[in-house]
Amino acid sequence: MLNVSIKSRRSGGPGRTLVLALGTFGVGTDAFVLAGVLPDLAASLDVPTAAAGQAVTVFAVAYAVASPLVATVTARAPRRLLLVAALVALGLANAASALAPNLPVLLVTRVLAAVAAAAYTPTAGAVAARLVPQEQRGRALAVVVGGLTVATALGVPLGAALGALLGWRAALWLVAAVCLVTAAALAALLPALPGAAPVPLAARLAALRRPGVATVLGLTVLGMAAAYTGYAFVEPALRAVGVTGGGTAWMLAAYGIGAVAGNLAAGVAADRVGPAKVLTTGYAAMAATMTAFALLAAADIHSLPAVVVLAAAWGAASWCQTPPQQHRLIGAAPDQAPLLVALNSSAIYLGIGAGTLVGGLTIPTGAGAMFTVAAVLALAALTLTTRTASPRAGLR
Repeated sequence: MLNVSIKSRRSGGPGRTLVLALGTFGVGTDAFVLAGVLPDLAASLDVPTAAAGQAVTVFAVAYAVASPLVATVTARAPRRLLLVAALVALGLANAASALAPNLPVLLVTRVLAAVAAAAYTPTAGAVAARLVPQEQRGRALAVVVGGLTVATALGVPLGAALGALLGWRAALWLVAAVCLVTAAALAALLPALPGAAPVPLAARLAALRRPGVATVLGLTVLGMAAAYTGYAFVEPALRAVGVTGGGTAWMLAAYGIGAVAGNLAAGVAADRVGPAKVLTTGYAAMAATMTAFALLAAADIHSLPAVVVLAAAWGAASWCQTPPQQHRLIGAAPDQAPLLVALNSSAIYLGIGAGTLVGGLTIPTGAGAMFTVAAVLALAALTLTTRTASPRAGLR
C-alpha cells in the first residue's frame, strides 16, 4: 500500500511542479514589480520617489528576517495546507497593497506579503523534490526556482507595462490574482504531505560559525546590494539615459533575459572552472556595466541600443551570483547544505533591501551618482571575492 501511495503521489509530479513554479513566479513578480512603477506610485500617494522605494526595501528585509523564523515555526504543518495558506495570504496582502490609501499602510501590507512569500518559496522547493523520483529531483528544483527567474524576465516587465497603462495598483491586482488561482490549483492537485521535525532556529544559525560560511553570506549581501542599488529606481534611472514611457518595460525584459541567461551559464561554468572565477567575472562585468550607465547619465547620452545591451548585462551580472555562491557554501559545509541555501536566500533579500536603501539615498542626487555608488559596491564585491579565493581562505 505504501508503494502504491508513493507511486500515485509521484505520477503527477511534473505537472504539480509546474503549478508550484507558478507560485514562485507570483512571488518573484511581487518582490520587484513595484520597481517598474515607482514614480506612478509616488505621485499617487503624494510622496517622493525615494520614499516610495521603501516599499521594495521593506519587502526584501522582511523576507530575509522572516525566512528562517517561518521555516522553524511551520516545520510541522502539513505541506499542502502551508502552501495554500501562504499563497492565499500573499494574494490578500497584495490586494491590501493595491487598496492602500497611503505609504504607511502600503509598507505594512508589503511586510505581510513578504512573510507569506517566505513561507511559500522554500516549502515549494522541498515539496517539488518529494513529488518526483530521486533521479528527477534536480530538474524539479530547477523548475520551481525557474519561476523566480522567469518572473524577472517576464513578470516584472509585464507588471510594469500594465502599471504604465492602468496604474501601479493594477500590477498588484495581477499578482494577487496569480497567487489566488495558484492556491486553488494546489489545493486541488497536491496530495496530503506531512510536515517534518523542526530544526531549531539556534541550529540554523549555528551554521554561520562554520569556516568561510559567514564570509560567503556577507559577499552575497554585498553583491546583491550592488546589483539592486539602481533596480528599485529603474524608471527614473533609465529616464536619465533616454528611456521613457513603455520603453521601461522593454528594458526590464532585456534585464530579465540577461538574468535567466546569466543564471544558467553561471551554474554550468561553476562546475567547469570553479565558482570563484565565475564570481570574479560577474562582479567585474557588473562594475563595468554600472560605470557605463553612470557615464551615459552624466554625459546625457541617449543611445537605446547601448542601453539594451547594458540592461541585459546588468541582469546577467546580477543573477550569475547565486549558483556559484551556493556552490561555495555547500563546499564549505556539505552536511548542512539545506540550511546554508536557506540562509543564502535570506542574504539575497537582505542585500536587495540594503541596495534599495542605498539607491533611495543617492537617487535624489541623480542617476549618475546612484550608478557610481553601485559600481563601487561591485568593485568591493570583486575585491572580497579575490581575497576569499586564496588557498588560505579555502573557498574556491
